[in-house]
Amino acid sequence: MITTLNNNNIEHQKVDVRNMFDGIAKSYDFLNHFLSLGIDKYWRNVTVKTLQKSNPSSILDIATGTADLAISTAERLNKVKITGVDISEQMLAIGKQKVIKCNLTHRIELLNADAMALPFNDEVFDAVTIGFGIRNFPEINGSLKEIYRVLKGNGLLCILEFSKPKNYIIRNVYNFYFSKILPFVGNKLSKHKYAYKYLNKSVSEFPEGKAFNEFLRLNGFVNIENKPLTFGISTLYISKKPTLTK
Repeated sequence: MITTLNNNNIEHQKVDVRNMFDGIAKSYDFLNHFLSLGIDKYWRNVTVKTLQKSNPSSILDIATGTADLAISTAERLNKVKITGVDISEQMLAIGKQKVIKCNLTHRIELLNADAMALPFNDEVFDAVTIGFGIRNFPEINGSLKEIYRVLKGNGLLCILEFSKPKNYIIRNVYNFYFSKILPFVGNKLSKHKYAYKYLNKSVSEFPEGKAFNEFLRLNGFVNIENKPLTFGISTLYISKKPTLTK
């Protein structure tokens, strides 16, 4: 299995990303919590608190992976229905077992689907979330257009993604950890040659901050807000689809 992710063809990139996540699915949860020192749980909690303010009834969680964000949301928002989608069948298989274990099968549905071709009608979700997934999308604009389509007017979009700290000292520590320690430990424990090298590459190349805000703006989203978390190691991008008038 080759997952260097150097392919410029969008369909090939999707296959590479799917194969990579299928390959690390069994160790994914452990490594996520271990390599982030557990801070990833705090980041998801901040996202869920943001969702709470809009009181959504239906949420689409894109790049749901093993369903951590979907489960955290369902546990905090008691009546919400969540649909999680991902291109990795192996990640979804683990997510489905976790949903069963948490007794949330009546409120969380997990589906194999592509973020650029969502299998839903227009304007069906009150909110959309993406937790550490959008940097893996080979075409950001195409994905945001699909999100805009399936969101209801005044619907909320919350995107949690890695970013680079602005503080010089913290940024240097961060760069060393992401470029040296994380790939070494991640690759050893996951037994996957490329996955955690790719993580560092995908984070460094992601158009964060104002650059990503422009993607949101160009695709029709309004009320854009950036919330840096833990010294800017990650950022919560918050925006809305405007209320549409007929």
